[in-house]
Parts: sequence; structure tokens; C-alpha cells
Amino acid sequence: MTTTDARPVVVVLFGATGDLARRMVMPALVELHERGLLPTSWRLIGCATDPWDDDAFRARLEASLAEHERGLPADWEAVRRRARYAGRGFTDADPGELPEVLTQVRQELAEESGSDPLVVYFLAVPPAAYPAITRGLGRHGLAPDARVVYEKPYGTSLADFEELDATVRQVLAEDQVFRIDHFLGKQAVQSIYALRFANRIFGSQWDARSVEQVQIDVPEALDVANRAAFYEATGAALDMLVTHLFHVASQVAMDPPADLRDPQAIVAARDAVMSRFRPLDPARDVVLGQFEGYTDIDGVPADSTQDTFVAARLWIDTDRWRGVPFVLRTGKRMARKAQRITLVMRPPEGPLASEAPGPDTIEIDFSGPGHISVGLTVLTPGPDPDLALGRAGLALGDVPGGEPISAYASLIHDVLAGDHTLFTTSHCLRSAFTAFAPLQGPDRPLPLPYPPGSWGPPEACRLTAPHPWMLEPSGDASA
Repeated sequence: MTTTDARPVVVVLFGATGDLARRMVMPALVELHERGLLPTSWRLIGCATDPWDDDAFRARLEASLAEHERGLPADWEAVRRRARYAGRGFTDADPGELPEVLTQVRQELAEESGSDPLVVYFLAVPPAAYPAITRGLGRHGLAPDARVVYEKPYGTSLADFEELDATVRQVLAEDQVFRIDHFLGKQAVQSIYALRFANRIFGSQWDARSVEQVQIDVPEALDVANRAAFYEATGAALDMLVTHLFHVASQVAMDPPADLRDPQAIVAARDAVMSRFRPLDPARDVVLGQFEGYTDIDGVPADSTQDTFVAARLWIDTDRWRGVPFVLRTGKRMARKAQRITLVMRPPEGPLASEAPGPDTIEIDFSGPGHISVGLTVLTPGPDPDLALGRAGLALGDVPGGEPISAYASLIHDVLAGDHTLFTTSHCLRSAFTAFAPLQGPDRPLPLPYPPGSWGPPEACRLTAPHPWMLEPSGDASA
């Protein structure tokens, strides 16, 4: 997509006055503009219940960009003029001001560019609002030829997912639907393709013969005080495990697609491996936690049993990975913030097998631009050499020939291009909720307490045994 040959576009941002729109969506859209990845003719329409006008929404957009690391664009006034606002909300019963404002904007762009614009609806709203907005798009005649982006979680249980997806399918064709998981938009997660399929040294080791364990670790240092209502209704497992971490696991575990240039082949490979996720065993393979002081937060009941931490051992029943545990962990108020995939390699064979100081590793840090490193057994220098663990790494942001792009900007660009490669499907989500379902049943374990600033409940260490968690100081000297 270039600024000279692309169809004009209108992005309608539902929930435009909310936190997600402010922190992620609006900065990503303007990032695409700055990098020349939007068509010359584009508009942003914010839609929410707040009784604002265009100037109030433009002020919100300016504040959002000013607090972002990229700051205001050099041509801020040109961006400002592209922003409009449609108030009074939007539901199937009442479309508010959106139809009128959208008609005006489409006419402007048609006169400006000579062609009818593509309309993209981005639902940056609570999931409970998805059905009413979706039905409204159909009832008010706004769905034809449009694309609709749904944020996660797309459903909160298997039954809830099925109900939502049935509603969506009544209004939209599958090629109109883009179900976001922004972890798949992270460039370091996408780099798994190149690491595996363009490097024999890694690709030849990417299976159960060489890998003993896979850890996907996303600890967070943040509190939940400003999101207490959301977190009390959701928890760590539903917020992160069934969405982000399951999807990253599918990216690591999928078999080679028939054609990496074919988005459908990649999606099919990811869907296929997700369907082989074994349902979680809550008693044996899950540890939940709750940081001490969580129930002191305003809005959280004193007797809350909501989880702010989850560690789970996932089994994938494919020939490539059978018997290899994928151990997933995330939580709030933990010792540090990180996002890492670690392939823990099997012990060496031969004369030095008994002397190896620890497992070799392949590590993918997928925070920011990303970093790839390998942990190797090497000989220490000096007159009395011994075996030790060393590490060699490559910062992906330093690779010449490109410039990192944020996950949300990457995904919005793919929506405009109609590329579904990095988006989830109904099949994929159905498999994810099926594997997750036992954790929402009567066997769900009670969360164990853990101190803020720690690595979570110590009981989670049994899930990685005989290895430690590689992010903790006992497992990673660089942690």
C-alpha cells in the first residue's frame, strides 16, 4: 500500500474517548500516516457516547499523541483536520450521529479522490458492546463492503464465543472480519517465521527431538488499580492466557505452512496446531495467584478469588511436539516486565553429556523491536578451562534495512490491505476456548497469595521442573 495508489479510507473508531483508543489505536493510525503507509485521502471518525464536537475530539487526539513516545507529527494541523466526531453512541436501536457524519465524510473523500472510500470500523469498546454494535452495522445499512476490527477478548467462554460469532456471521462475511490479538502483530513474534524457515541451524532443532520444554513468559510489573472493575470481571487467565499466550504458542508450534507467501496457508497452519491443544488439567497443570493487597483496591470485594497471576502447562498433541510441555506464565505486580519465548534444549549426547552446566536455549524477546539470543555451552578461557554457559544475541531493531513498526500500526496496515495473516479465526478461537474451558469449571483452583514484586506463587515452579523459570535469576544470569 502506498500513498499514491491506495483507495481512500475512513476509520470509524468506536470507543474513541476510551483508554485503548487513546493509548494504542490513535497513535498507531498516525504512525502509519507519518510513515507514508496510509492513502493520501483518509479520515478518522471518533464515535462514543460523550457529548463532544469535532474540536473536543481533536483535542483528545492531540493529547493522546503528545503523551505518546512518537509525539505530535510534524504536520499535526493536517492530521487534525482529518479528525471528526460522531456522538450519542451507536447501537442497533439508535445509531446516534454516525450515519450522518459518515455520509458527509464519504462524500468529501469521493470528491477529493474520485473514488468511494473503504470504511473500517474499529471496536475499541468493552466486549459486551460487540453484539449491539455488530447488529447496528447491519440494521443501519453500514456493513456492506466494510471491514470490522474486534478487540480481544472475542468472547469470554466457549458458549459466549459461539453466541458472539453467530451474531457476527449474520451480519458480516468472514473476509470482512478482523479479530485482533496484538501479540501476533509484534514483529519479534513474526520473526519466528524467518528464524525457523530461513535458518537451518534453528529450523532443524524445532521439534520434540531437540526441545525439552518451551516457556512463554509475560510477567508484568503494573498494578490493576486503574482497571479494577475490568480485572475483577476478567482476571489474568481470561485476559492473557486464552488470548495472547495461546496464540503465541500456536505461532511457535505450528507445522511449516505450505506457502509462507500465502496468508491462508499460514492461518491454516496456526489453526491446525491450535486444534491439537489438549484441554488444560486445572489440578495438575495450572497454578493461579493473587497478589497481596489486591482486595484492598477500591471496587474489589474483600473475599475476591479473582486471579492476578496464572501459570499453565499446555500439551500439544502433534507429532512435532507430543510430550513437550509449553509452560505459560503471566501476572500483575511481578518482579519485572518482560515478554520472552524460551526453547529449552535437551541435554547433549556424547562424552560431555554429564558435564554440561545447564540447558542450551533459544530465546526470543518479543517486547519492543525484539531480541533473539542463544544460550550456549562454551569453554571458559584461561589455564584451567571448564564448561560454562554463554549467551550471544541480536537486537532486531539494529538489523539494517528497516525501521521497527508498532504492533497496532502493523495490524491496522494489514486491515487496510485486507491481509488476515496475523488475525485469529473462528476455528482458532473455538479451539482456544475448548482448551481453556476446564479452567472455567468447578475444578478451577483457588489463587495462591504472592508478594508484590515477586515472581508469583512458588508453587508455579513445579510446572517447569526439572528446569527453573528461565527469566528468574536462578535460570537466567541476565534476568
